[in-house]
Amino acid sequence: MEEMDRPEGSVPERGEEQPEAPLPLPPAFLEFLSENGLDPAVYSTAATIPRYIRLKPGMESQIAEIEGELKCGLEKVSWLPGFYAIPPEVQIAGTKAYQQGKIYGIDAASGAAILALDVQPGDHVLDLCAAPGAKLCMLADMLGSTGSLTGIDVAKHRLSACRTMLQKYSLGDRTRLFVADGTLFSILPVNSNLRRMEGSIDLEESGSTFSEWTSRRTWKDRQKAKKANATGSQHLLAPSEPELIYYGKHSGLVGLRKSDVLCPAVNDEACTSGYDKVLVDAECTHDGSIKHIQKFEFWGWKTLDRRVLDAERTDNLLQLQLNLLSNGFRLLKTGGSLVYSTCSLTVAQNENVVQQFLSTQPSADLRKLGLANTWPCRSGGIPKTLRFDPVTSQTSGLFVAKFSKLST
Repeated sequence: MEEMDRPEGSVPERGEEQPEAPLPLPPAFLEFLSENGLDPAVYSTAATIPRYIRLKPGMESQIAEIEGELKCGLEKVSWLPGFYAIPPEVQIAGTKAYQQGKIYGIDAASGAAILALDVQPGDHVLDLCAAPGAKLCMLADMLGSTGSLTGIDVAKHRLSACRTMLQKYSLGDRTRLFVADGTLFSILPVNSNLRRMEGSIDLEESGSTFSEWTSRRTWKDRQKAKKANATGSQHLLAPSEPELIYYGKHSGLVGLRKSDVLCPAVNDEACTSGYDKVLVDAECTHDGSIKHIQKFEFWGWKTLDRRVLDAERTDNLLQLQLNLLSNGFRLLKTGGSLVYSTCSLTVAQNENVVQQFLSTQPSADLRKLGLANTWPCRSGGIPKTLRFDPVTSQTSGLFVAKFSKLST
């Protein structure tokens, strides 16, 4: 799970700090656990699970100084480079190390899912569910000064927070961010065929080119924001067409024509011009994240009923997960790799989604994760899949499956 900056007074995001306490689980949630074959005892481990942070590469010489600020030691996570464990009650948001972008909070299991992608220099990487941003930052770190990173999220306010985080950690240079529905997004990396001139998304000036990105908004954008604030719709979900809200200086867009870059993929074009790596950390019920479930003590357990336990929402969620996985795979280049993950402990949102996906995708090959030989995790219900959980792994719960795309 991730931690990030948020405006004062806003709703806490997934993975954010809250006081540790035993969870008085309500009957409705206990019923949810029972229906999914899950042991409620896992939620009694909250006080024993460390908090994890990732150190920005190049900051190793400042570990002693950071330990002084946090008033605790940083315990190196032996199986995950750059990660450190700290006591669960330690808060990082008020420290200079956090505010200056030297560290950020991200659960070790989430870090393992990103490591499983095996991002290489020059790769074009797609994060289909990018908010709140810690995974995006780690992917950008792994890419370094080559390739490109595309982040997608359906909620503009959450993706705007990703933009802030990338800028804070100076990691946005090769990144572009689109507010879009991840089940429908179809814009390929800049390395795709730029000769196409038709089919571009809603552009008034199809011949205009990208200049360097600036945070200064145009008059038209200011009027749209003013209207959204007046109607209380500033947190609306994605528009019908992708909205580009950020691109770095070396993301490949500067100087290119908008009509070429923003043209959606056609037919099987992605097989040759798609993304090398795709991460689908899908929306889920978050029941594997003890810290997330803890927050419902503050939000109210009725909110849990509405957000997690509502039967209609759960059914829709399963279809959403399958659609996200399917679209991410559609945008993957032949020979490329995709990692699907959720922080749910349920079989329905993990193994069942994978089985349904494989039954409809003959070019999808489920791959064994060799790195997992040294990871504190267990096998999932399908061979080659993995599960992290609070008891086995001393992390949040996370399901991980990796696929490659075969030539058909």
